[in-house]
Amino acid sequence: MEIYNNMSLLELEKKLVQWGEKKFRGRQIYEGIHKQGISSIDDMTNLSKSLREKLKERGTIAKLEILEVFSSKLDDTKKFILECKDGNVIEAVYMKYSSHSTLCISSQIGCKMGCVFCASTKERFGRNLEKHEMLDQIYAVNEYLNTRIDNVVLMGIGEPLENYDNVTGFIEMISDEKGYGMSIRSITLSTCGIVPKIYQLGEDHFPINLAISLHNPFNEERKKLMPIGKKYSIEEILDACDYFFKETGRRVSFEYTLIQDENDSLKYSKKLVQLLRGRNCHLNLIPLNPIKEYDRSSSSEKSVQEFYNYMNKHGITTTIRRKQGQDIEGACGQLRANYIREERS
Repeated sequence: MEIYNNMSLLELEKKLVQWGEKKFRGRQIYEGIHKQGISSIDDMTNLSKSLREKLKERGTIAKLEILEVFSSKLDDTKKFILECKDGNVIEAVYMKYSSHSTLCISSQIGCKMGCVFCASTKERFGRNLEKHEMLDQIYAVNEYLNTRIDNVVLMGIGEPLENYDNVTGFIEMISDEKGYGMSIRSITLSTCGIVPKIYQLGEDHFPINLAISLHNPFNEERKKLMPIGKKYSIEEILDACDYFFKETGRRVSFEYTLIQDENDSLKYSKKLVQLLRGRNCHLNLIPLNPIKEYDRSSSSEKSVQEFYNYMNKHGITTTIRRKQGQDIEGACGQLRANYIREERS
């Protein structure tokens, strides 16, 4: 069975021709799904009844089901638990700001990276998400909220660059002007630092916003927080980021979670300045969102502000990420993990 919303325009056109139909029918189906938001073949009334029946016999438009929605009482954040066709559950987070709204989506079912402070790794890894499962996180939330999301961040559950082909296929489809038409510059991909794939992103010329989960400027200490540090050093990651910038012209952001008495002293800010000075980059400070599996606290507001001031004073463009959805378990993977535990009990 074909999954029509997992197929590119070219793939749909080729398939329709193979079935003895006109090539333009593929474009009608593609635009119906991705531009008009149609999720049922029966609703494609610009197609003949016989073609609609043929499409239903040979394939489907696969949809995610929204199982639960949690709305924050502190801000406009909404967290969605969605079910895939095979019964796996994922999460997506809708965040509303004064100037725009953003959806944080998942790229895998579970995560193999093992970062000690991240809830995403606490449940077993399942599989990579298909293109349509990433697309439909956006489409399902659009339909539920009666909105149009124009910014997406691949910062949810999973390491996007471990799912390179599906993730880049998703980027191509969501930014296709013949389909949804999201600006490629409104797409952010966050990675732990899979060095070969960062180079490949540059070689393939994806001018997206690239964010590196750094979290510690010292290799030996970073290895304890992020096991991927045993495979790729910070210096190797920075070299790959330089290449990405050269090929795409897009500056790289570095994500830095501030953990009390772990990585928030002057020693760390000084080292970060040494690493980042002279690079066209941005540093995003993230006060730790605590999880029960990691017995550490977020840095104090005073420590966060001092870190921020030092970095900006020394020429590193730095911002502090505002905490969102704290009352609905806003940390990546928290809600999904608790949902799975409740279902098991």
